[in-house]
Amino acid sequence: MKHMNLKCGVAAIAIAGSAFLAPPVLAQEDDTLVIARSMDVNSLDPSRAFCDTCQFYLTAVYDTLLTLAPDNKSLVPNLAESWEVNEDFTEFTFRLKDAVFADGSPVEASDVVWSFERLQNLKASASFIMEGMVTTEAVDPKTVKVTVESPNSEFLNKLSAPYTGILNADMLKEAGALATEDAAESDRAESWFLEHSAGSGPFVLASYSPESELRLKRNDAYWGEAPAFSEIVVTQIQDAVSQAQALETGQVDIAMQIDPDTATSIRSPEVTTEVIPSYNFLYIGFIPGAKGMSEVLTQDVRQALALAIDYDGMLDFTVGGNGAKQAAPIPNGFPGTANLEPRAQDVEKARQMLADAGQSDLKLVAGYPNDNVYGVDFNIMMQKVQQDFAAVGVELELKPLTWAVWRDELAAGEFPVTAVYYAPDYFGSGQYVGYFAMMEGSPWLRRAAIDAPELVLNSAEAELNTKALASAGEDADAIYEELAKQMMDDAIILPLVSPNLVLAYRNDIEGVRYSACCNIPLAEISRK
Repeated sequence: MKHMNLKCGVAAIAIAGSAFLAPPVLAQEDDTLVIARSMDVNSLDPSRAFCDTCQFYLTAVYDTLLTLAPDNKSLVPNLAESWEVNEDFTEFTFRLKDAVFADGSPVEASDVVWSFERLQNLKASASFIMEGMVTTEAVDPKTVKVTVESPNSEFLNKLSAPYTGILNADMLKEAGALATEDAAESDRAESWFLEHSAGSGPFVLASYSPESELRLKRNDAYWGEAPAFSEIVVTQIQDAVSQAQALETGQVDIAMQIDPDTATSIRSPEVTTEVIPSYNFLYIGFIPGAKGMSEVLTQDVRQALALAIDYDGMLDFTVGGNGAKQAAPIPNGFPGTANLEPRAQDVEKARQMLADAGQSDLKLVAGYPNDNVYGVDFNIMMQKVQQDFAAVGVELELKPLTWAVWRDELAAGEFPVTAVYYAPDYFGSGQYVGYFAMMEGSPWLRRAAIDAPELVLNSAEAELNTKALASAGEDADAIYEELAKQMMDDAIILPLVSPNLVLAYRNDIEGVRYSACCNIPLAEISRK
């Protein structure tokens, strides 16, 4: 996210209004779970959605073929009861369980084919998951075979991402959804998803009001074990302090965005807080293709700016030390990161490199969402960057923006520095290479270069990526380590902090856990 789609979402969502909003529900009603969260929804269409809120919503409503076990690394069956992979990781065959959609119709191989093709052809942010898919074939009503154009040892991991949830194809065709090659231009179903859902998961969408409330209800036709709650209400509460107050007073059962500092202020004995490491991180990104920057924001200058940042101080400044430094744009604990050394501040070297590059009076603008994510206030984080850049003689103007304005200006190259965040879609380092590496087709090559890929293209990364995806185990780990070092050398993406995650919930709630694919699996939560 990570996680933003520059093409879709906001305009369509705006048509949903408070008319859908049901009466407020209080926490501690036995059959209803109430969650406090600042929602970052860009779409409720599984093939277009790409956000942290989307992760747990889609997981609750749309089953995937596979999912992640609680160890956050192992794959376990979901809609697929078994699967086979050929020796060179190009053919994947799945046998489906006898599952049904919420309308009672069976989940069949043809639904999987249609869902995967739609995800690929809509060309939205999550479509990268299906890059390289050549064919998806319904061998019989319960057997699906996927063929990819080149070896991809991470393909199974991708299928645990909530964006690969299987859709009821017949229902959606009637709603005007398309899976054909022209779907990106011709599909008109996004607004339909604001009022309906079409999955086989334990919940269905009840209603959605942007910036206010997301309401789910139990899927009575669910093929698996029924969830404990008949209703889940996600209510919009913007900041961590307000979320904590709502939790202490019993207005909500779970608060999803309590930062570690706020967690220490919670005094109620009826609230449980757990502080755990996360795979999430916040970063700044350089955009050499921004207006007037092609001759300024060179690789040497970017590397100098990377040395200007006080990474230890950043941890204290943003999360009070409750987090970790991260070397490359691949989370700590993922393949290839075990031996990486995080960057360290070197002010004198940074000054010298800037002088050598002829940048004695450098002025930059940082445009970023005016938000608080994973307990980190973007404004506070960027004020620290501003201070650090000033120490090497670089003036950084801060430009906090609404999400909509930020998206538009980022795509137009209006500012050379930005700040964003990323949470994993599944366990696997390939997603980070595919998103952040300076290779053809990656979202961040497009963002950093705008229309001049030659400014930042790194051909070595594409070659290494091909080798990594043809490998497994320790061989793949070694290649991902080399890729991580290449991305650090690019100095386009600078991870600033990987915040610890606070799980905060009322004492009568159990089953709350952090998932590397799915945020918080709602169907596992119950009341004692």
